[in-house]
Amino acid sequence: MELLTSLNTVNVPSTVILSNNMVELLLRFVLNMVVTIFIVNYVYFKATGKRTYVFTYIMISTTVFFLCFLLGNIDLQLGFALGLFAIFGIIRYRTDTIPIREMTYLFLVITISIINALARRDVSLGEILVTNVAFMLTTYIMERIWMRRHMARRTIIYDRMDLIHPDKHDLLREDVEARTGLIIDRFKIGQIDLSKNSIRLTIFYKDVEGNNILTDAELSDKGME
Repeated sequence: MELLTSLNTVNVPSTVILSNNMVELLLRFVLNMVVTIFIVNYVYFKATGKRTYVFTYIMISTTVFFLCFLLGNIDLQLGFALGLFAIFGIIRYRTDTIPIREMTYLFLVITISIINALARRDVSLGEILVTNVAFMLTTYIMERIWMRRHMARRTIIYDRMDLIHPDKHDLLREDVEARTGLIIDRFKIGQIDLSKNSIRLTIFYKDVEGNNILTDAELSDKGME
């Protein structure tokens, strides 16, 4: 009975359950998730249609954020800090090589998470918000506006050997456009196989949403998944 009475009389400090750090943690986590989901779902996924890395980006962002925020209040020894980097290095070297585009997004979400977790007293909330908005706008403009201005490229095997003569290039373009439905800006003739009566033709066209045609870069990315 005395033991139970003593346990009931123990006062648990309110700061253990709810403190200024807890409120700050929740606010920063919400901000980090909003920015990450916008970049991953509304920019990356809308542009590529790939679900492979969506889960990875969001979970790595969450993991890095909590790791940096919680351990940022602790004076880590040099050996322990190096050990954390070694863990990430082992994970990196034991995974398949991912395309440079996906690697850029991975570096982006990690950077955002570190900034949102470790930017403390010397950095105002306004500066953190401006930084996050800048990341969001820059990623959106580069992916959804800037890259759409460039011509997409696709290599096809073409069977009309009679149209490779320079005087018939206009007819070749019209034939490819009629078969593919793409508006061809220009093309280049590659390897010519006389035995198979075919040529390797690289076409350049404006990439628009809804054409459902993979570019050469996207095809190479598919082979790495």
